[in-house]
Amino acid sequence: MSLKMKLNGFLLSLFLLGVILINVGSCSANTKSQFGSSSYEWNGEFFPGIPKIKYEGPNSKNPLAYKWYNADEEILGKKMKDWLRFSVAFWHTFRGTGADPFGAPTKAWPWEDGTNSMAMAKRRMRAHFEFITKLGVERWCFHDRDIAPDGKTLAESNANLDEIIELAAELQKGTKILPLWGTAQLFMHPRYMHGAATSSELGAYVYAAAQVKKAMEVTHYLGGENFVFWGGREGYQTLLNTDMKRELDHLARFLQAAVDWKKKIGFNGTLLIEPKPQEPTKHQYDWDAATTLSFLQKYGLSGEFKLNIECNHATLSGHSCHHELETARINGLLGNIDANTGDPQIGWDTDQFLTDIGEATLIMRSVIRNEGLAPGGFNFDAKLRRESTDVTDMFIAHISGMDTLARGLRNAAKLIEDGTLDELIRKRYESFDSEIGSQIEKGKADFATLEKKAMEWGEPSVASGKQELAEMIFQSAL
Repeated sequence: MSLKMKLNGFLLSLFLLGVILINVGSCSANTKSQFGSSSYEWNGEFFPGIPKIKYEGPNSKNPLAYKWYNADEEILGKKMKDWLRFSVAFWHTFRGTGADPFGAPTKAWPWEDGTNSMAMAKRRMRAHFEFITKLGVERWCFHDRDIAPDGKTLAESNANLDEIIELAAELQKGTKILPLWGTAQLFMHPRYMHGAATSSELGAYVYAAAQVKKAMEVTHYLGGENFVFWGGREGYQTLLNTDMKRELDHLARFLQAAVDWKKKIGFNGTLLIEPKPQEPTKHQYDWDAATTLSFLQKYGLSGEFKLNIECNHATLSGHSCHHELETARINGLLGNIDANTGDPQIGWDTDQFLTDIGEATLIMRSVIRNEGLAPGGFNFDAKLRRESTDVTDMFIAHISGMDTLARGLRNAAKLIEDGTLDELIRKRYESFDSEIGSQIEKGKADFATLEKKAMEWGEPSVASGKQELAEMIFQSAL
């Protein structure tokens, strides 16, 4: 192939990518499709031939059935559906196209007409509700601009959102379905290229505040239980042109204003921050759970927010999901989990459905020790692979993810009921159950007291940590 042909091919790829980014997410509503009018009504079901998904047990070979998730079955005194509180992510499930930086969209769902029109947004919302109803899930999550297109002005964008929200409210009526959480999309539009709450441009900051205000109001209107802040562009590419202190101060003021507005409108949901170390920025300010905790404490916000831990974000920050969950839990900040995973051979946010039983068991161990997640839950912030293009794949992926976490719940309960692992941990620290150990833990033992004990006891005897035994016990539950 000639250099000219390669260059032309490269330029064509860039053009297609530009079209993809414009058509997905923040762009003005189109009135006509390249395929014709976008105002027609969809007749019949969006998922014909797919029944409501039911529990058939571990021996079932039916890919459209639950093997481990039995919603009303009680585990440790609570129904599985109440432990897990599953939610479908609107953006990945109904806005994901399969596009990546090297290729055009691969998914052409039957109900899509190629536009970002209001008529298409309504049709998509109806498909979404049919999907979650057949899946047997009672919660969903959304970004404002995923469900309704941007208008030419903020007022027009708000009007578009209101119209779609009214449809969602109508579809929720008579069901138990409601949003697990809503959020504002503050990362895709060019106005947010420097960030939203941390932008160097006052106009972007102000616009972001208006967008969050509206998104919180519609989340509240729909009965949403939480509201999330994911700061994908709240960070920097280089410190050479960045006033980090000023940006962090601005971010804190923005979040305090969100707290104030939440209280003013009577929204009783939990405000959640979703940590991520980088991507798309080089460095994101809420790098991980510990960094976010420090930020909240510094600015007096720790009593107003909890954390939405995403497993793929945990691994990007160099931690396990279990580590991030435990860091949040022991600090009283575990509020929600974005259930997904990454690929250890790929260094970016792949948002795959979680299928690792061991990881799911560790996750559920933290959830049980947290006494559940309510009013949070498990949101499937996960997408089909680019090569998965059948409508049935949407169901199979969610069924697999739900079964994985349900199996993790069963395994974690087994470990707790057996008690062997908990006893191993207890015995490892039993020397602190003594009088002097108790004084240390209560902050009543000074260095002089401890020196006296060291002189009295001499060289300490240090026991085995029994890591291999702990791993054996854990694996036996799988």
